[in-house]
Amino acid sequence: MEMPNKLNPASTKPVYQDVNLLIVVSVTLMEILGTMSVNPVLPGIAREFELSPQQIGWVTTAFVVPIAIGGIICGVLSDRFGRKIILVPSLFLFATAGVACAFAPNFQILLALRFLQGVGAASLEALPLTLICDLYTGKQLTAAMGFNASAIGLSLAVYPLLGGGLASMGWRKAFALPLIAVLVGIWLWKSLRLPEQQHYENFNFWVYLRDVWSSIRRGRVIKLLFIVVALFVLLFGAYLTYIPTVADSLGASEIEIGILLASMAVFFALTSSQLGFLARSLSEQTLIKISFSIYTLALVITPAIDSIGLLFIPSILFGIAHGIVYPTTQALLAELAPNHNRAGFMAVAAIAIPLGQAIGPVLGGLAFSAWEMRGVFYAGAFLAIATLGSLRYLIPRTKKA
Repeated sequence: MEMPNKLNPASTKPVYQDVNLLIVVSVTLMEILGTMSVNPVLPGIAREFELSPQQIGWVTTAFVVPIAIGGIICGVLSDRFGRKIILVPSLFLFATAGVACAFAPNFQILLALRFLQGVGAASLEALPLTLICDLYTGKQLTAAMGFNASAIGLSLAVYPLLGGGLASMGWRKAFALPLIAVLVGIWLWKSLRLPEQQHYENFNFWVYLRDVWSSIRRGRVIKLLFIVVALFVLLFGAYLTYIPTVADSLGASEIEIGILLASMAVFFALTSSQLGFLARSLSEQTLIKISFSIYTLALVITPAIDSIGLLFIPSILFGIAHGIVYPTTQALLAELAPNHNRAGFMAVAAIAIPLGQAIGPVLGGLAFSAWEMRGVFYAGAFLAIATLGSLRYLIPRTKKA
């Protein structure tokens, strides 16, 4: 089997000027569009179909479940048949099912179409990270992950505005946005240039799974996945779950809470967009140390804050920390991904993100039950400090560019 070659490895052109990266980022943004642009229309759906607050959550769940299940399957198929062959039909299915949601006559059909749209989105989360790993190495890989994360941060602020704007004319109008995925699919098929992909000569599914598992269970990979879980526990267990509660207790309106959360997303985007610059002079271990130090500072000061305006300080700090650590850990994982089963490896590794998202609120709730609101943030600070102290044992040594 011939080993794949990276495209233009010696190029000094900034990665954000590479058309390949712009295409990959556009694929990433389609998956996020499937949730963030729909959230503002949920009240309108609930009113039309006369749904309870418990029932309306199924609109999101129906979309997310096939992504969680199908991501690994799409990774396997991508390694077997190629990236474009999986991504282009996925984008078209995502668009078709998404637009069809606008014509759903009842809630049951809407859920079925959302599930089908989720099937189309299953490859749109892990495979963009795989493509970045296909295209770049070293510090360029870190910079590319940073640019991708920056786009994610901006989309977290922009998509709800787009969805909300269209929803003001009726909730069905918001489901016109998935049509963008058709254009992305055509662009990807015609313009994306990838290095030659390494394949198994005689593909055996069980051998493939065994190889992926052997790659995942390596000590360095497990340690990195622990860091990923920890950072999402902090984000979802302390910040996203309890900062709005703190703001509400201080008298913040819904709009003010929205602006507060948007500030985190904006600084997440700004910081990750500069990661390529930071990575030129700082090692990955140093960057992660800085981020967990910032997490600790944000968590420690939050219980002492007594005004809405001052809550922007921990929000901004969380955005900066997440903008550093998230793309850095993704780049380190990508460097450890084997060539012949890279998509499967990245799909399995991506499970660490929803794991942290699920565990975080549970741990935060336990801390709240034991020590009330202050305990949530102090427990988070303890986790950040413990992770910070363990970094020298958790981060794999990497060669400098």
